[in-house]
Amino acid sequence: MTYFCAAFWAELLKARRSMISAFTALGVAILPLAGSLFMIILKDPVAARNMGLISTKAQIVAGVADWLAYFGILLQGTAAAGAVVFALITAWVFGGEFSNRTNTELLALPAPRTTIVAAKFALIALWTLALGALIYLEGLGVGFLVDIPGWSADLAWTSLRSLLAITVLTFMLMPLVALLASAGRGYLPPMGWAFFTLAIAQIAAVLGWGDWIPWSVPALLSGAAGPRASAVGLHSYIVVSLAFVGGAIGTVMWWQRADQSR
Repeated sequence: MTYFCAAFWAELLKARRSMISAFTALGVAILPLAGSLFMIILKDPVAARNMGLISTKAQIVAGVADWLAYFGILLQGTAAAGAVVFALITAWVFGGEFSNRTNTELLALPAPRTTIVAAKFALIALWTLALGALIYLEGLGVGFLVDIPGWSADLAWTSLRSLLAITVLTFMLMPLVALLASAGRGYLPPMGWAFFTLAIAQIAAVLGWGDWIPWSVPALLSGAAGPRASAVGLHSYIVVSLAFVGGAIGTVMWWQRADQSR
């Protein structure tokens, strides 16, 4: 436990002193702002044009400006942005050691390598949950500020549970990103993997196989694929869990066998 606390504290300090913390927070903070802008436009398209929020040539998609639609935007945005932002965080936490040439010193420490990997995953988990909380809390504040109609406490709690589920499921796909960041010794392989799986998730959802593809499950749960989200069942959570376990074991095994002289 002492080794873990020390390793986690070191990872936390690195994240706090890096600009990536602010960049990821700013990145996800755009979601509630964009969602509130859509609500303002849907509430009164004519006023939105007069205010210059949209062009006179813009086509307004039919929709209802209420909390149900607003939370839907936040959930779908969390699933889409999380796939990229969370992968960026994971690539930085694991791949940054090689880009900064600190991997040899890290591997030479007396602490067990499994503890180092566990501390990195713990940081990523805390980081992603904090970003999910930021999206939700900012979403509530902005939503009340623009006076979105149709508020319901039950809807708010249901949306919170869904957002946390999407955040956790997306995090569970990150060990594979960590494995590629470690084996690839940098940022490019994991980020390439992130965009590849994002494309695979979209194709699988369109074909109706998304509930069997781990990377499609968070988007399906968010409602991004419409009625197909009802296909998410126990088997969907099992495939995500298998991806998590496989990636975590692979990452631990790689770090245990890594040569500190390289």
